[in-house]
Amino acid sequence: MILWFATANEHKRKELAAVLTGHTILTPADRAVEFDPEETGTAFYENALIKARALYALVKEPVIADDSGLCVDALGGRPGIYSARYGSGAGKKLDSPERNALLLNELGGEKNRAARFVCAMVLMLSEDRFFLVQETLEGTIANRARGEGGFGYDPLLYLDEKRCTVAELPGDEKNALSHRGRAARRIAALLESLDKTPPEAARGNSGA
Repeated sequence: MILWFATANEHKRKELAAVLTGHTILTPADRAVEFDPEETGTAFYENALIKARALYALVKEPVIADDSGLCVDALGGRPGIYSARYGSGAGKKLDSPERNALLLNELGGEKNRAARFVCAMVLMLSEDRFFLVQETLEGTIANRARGEGGFGYDPLLYLDEKRCTVAELPGDEKNALSHRGRAARRIAALLESLDKTPPEAARGNSGA
């Protein structure tokens, strides 16, 4: 199946494609589709739905969209849905190392360093038919950025059971554990179950 992925982030596309094997993952840039919806939601799932609906309106084919970020308990859940825009403003956008440095500075010597990655992911098959899942990856904020792998806040989230940050994990191991990998596997299971659904059952037997 051709699945459109509502992102311009190649890292995310690679992670999704590694899970949804057997499907073709297209992004708007692949077909020169202009796509830049305003994310006005107040929760991850709201922004994921905004992106899914916006891209579906353009391509009229099955769409996957996600919204994800880092939530730090001691910061009241920030940066949360603003993770990609954390610290940006007045025409200036921070890059990932700058955002990581800002977060560490803001957290300072706080002892409660509990945090998690959150990913809300939507599979939209039509304007009125969609599935939504949300998964997390729990950890703590390290005292400094560690690791060269991954992207975004991966060098900051320390996993106690692995004794390393997400950025220090091999790529396949990260996909097995990550919030996005977990959400993508839920979507993969949904797609598999839909493939096995008889056409009559998928259409329904009544017009209620």
